[in-house]
Amino acid sequence: MVVDQLREAELDRLFQAFADSTRRDIVRRVTVEESSVSGLAALYAMSFAAVQKHVAVLERACLVTKEKRGREQIVRGNHEGLQEARRLLEDYEQVWRQRADRMARILTEG
Repeated sequence: MVVDQLREAELDRLFQAFADSTRRDIVRRVTVEESSVSGLAALYAMSFAAVQKHVAVLERACLVTKEKRGREQIVRGNHEGLQEARRLLEDYEQVWRQRADRMARILTEG
């Protein structure tokens, strides 16, 4: 039960992270090439603080890591976290496919 609650919390963080197009774009960018938070902020029509908040959401979901390098915070994609996200989403997809299959069977029987 506790494991299921932890998994649900992971899914909640993951879906929250992917719910925003800016966060999805940040993940896409930093998986290709690391970037400073200020470099990311220059790409979007929002404040530096807003980009920092987006990065914090992505960090909580373990999709990116942040490292202090001098005066800058460097953001990069977290390969292990992205792999875990993929596994969680595949598990979630399997659950929904099974439910859809059961509904289809019920509809064809009735």
